[in-house]
Amino acid sequence: MDSVATHVEKIKNLVGKVSPSDVATRHQLLEAARSLVRALETPRETMIKHCWAQPAAMTALTLGVDVGLFHAMAADDGSSKTTADLAQRVGVETPVIRQDEYKPTGFTTALCIPSISAGYPVLSGGLLSANNKFHEFMRKTNYKMPSSMTDGPLQYAYNTKLNMFEHLQANPPYGQLFNDHMAGYRQGRASWMDEGVFPVKERLIDGFEGNDGAAFLVDIGGSIGHDIQEFLHKYPSPPGRLILQDLPVVIGQIKSLDEKIERMGYDFTTEQPVKGSRAYYMHSVLHDWPDETCMKILARITEAMTPGYSKLLINENVIPARGAYWESTALDVLMMLFFTSKERTEQDWRALLGAAGLKICKIWSAGEGVESLIECELL
Repeated sequence: MDSVATHVEKIKNLVGKVSPSDVATRHQLLEAARSLVRALETPRETMIKHCWAQPAAMTALTLGVDVGLFHAMAADDGSSKTTADLAQRVGVETPVIRQDEYKPTGFTTALCIPSISAGYPVLSGGLLSANNKFHEFMRKTNYKMPSSMTDGPLQYAYNTKLNMFEHLQANPPYGQLFNDHMAGYRQGRASWMDEGVFPVKERLIDGFEGNDGAAFLVDIGGSIGHDIQEFLHKYPSPPGRLILQDLPVVIGQIKSLDEKIERMGYDFTTEQPVKGSRAYYMHSVLHDWPDETCMKILARITEAMTPGYSKLLINENVIPARGAYWESTALDVLMMLFFTSKERTEQDWRALLGAAGLKICKIWSAGEGVESLIECELL
């Protein structure tokens, strides 16, 4: 309790400075508020929050998304609705919904958006058993760090030899829900494409060689096109071709993508069909795989790159030695559970990329809690 006054004072100082456009100050205020809560909670209250409140919230939200509860709440301009009315609208027994009357909040209204709601069912139904049984897995493996993509915590929990992506695609609708969840993960965050982060014109456009038939940017493992669509929006007149690559099953799930962006079914462990592009780009791809697999992925890219011209842009977390952001550390744990992989430090990145025949030109930061852009060239 000794630190409560310090946290309160910090919050008072930050409140007058925060604004919707000032992400850094908002993050500082959020962390100060969390620190205040941690200082006020007793160990018992923290334990109950972890063991009861958070799992219960996840359960209730997942069911609400699954039955369409939040769409029902938002209907009729978000007017208040009784328990009986909501139960009738979504087809559940009235006792399942345990308050008398509901009106949507900003958050529950946002749960009508697939990119916000999808994370609840895909994690609850397709992934979280790996979290729940991780202690069992570690005990059975004598507490060795997971290292096999086909024999890790997820495979133990779901009795499968499929990797995470294969597992989700084999159990619809979790594959599509995961794509939607990734859109939500990216939503509203600073981007390397934003002005003042990575100088796209000076580092990419100005050095482009060829005509509009030459490849300019290849988005490898780009899912349903979130990033390359954003790039086209911010740079509507690229000097060459924009190409989106992912597995055919993922490309087939695209609902909307600008016609200027080429769709290409591709497995990134096989030969890269687009040679000599100005830039190859991967967002949150390599963190899904252990170093051995990353070396195979990178080899296919370096084979296609033109020395002194092509760049590899890697949009990933670069974990600092101290003070890592909570989203990044949480993701690090999930990478171990679902992929037997990890989020990497700068030292990790330099070792991996150097072994693959690449040099880091510069690591560009878009702010705390946002993936950096690692700009690479061939050695």
